[in-house]
Amino acid sequence: QVQLVESGGGLVQPGGSLRLSCAASGIVFWSGTMGWYRQAPGKQRELVADITSDGRTRNADPVKGRFTISRDNAKNTVYLQMNSLKPEDTAVYSCNAELKTTLLSRPKNYWGQGTQVTVSS
Repeated sequence: QVQLVESGGGLVQPGGSLRLSCAASGIVFWSGTMGWYRQAPGKQRELVADITSDGRTRNADPVKGRFTISRDNAKNTVYLQMNSLKPEDTAVYSCNAELKTTLLSRPKNYWGQGTQVTVSS
């Protein structure tokens, strides 16, 4: 059974930094695009950033220049470095990954449980 396990959320002051991690536990044969989404109260979930297996990244406009996504393919882990945090970044952040558990299986989409990020003074 594959699970995505997130860590690194918390409370931070405006202008501060946090680093989120998301690791795939269990047997993973192949990992495709991995990414981070967020959902603020009363708003729809939105893409924050994602990264392909060969390292191509895509960042949402609100976080460009402040957030950096990266991954470690050997560890099936994706990271989100968040700098210059603003109160409007407050949300539940969830990771998403396209994974295969065997050579012949089809890729499936997996979600983490979510981690709260609160930016407040």
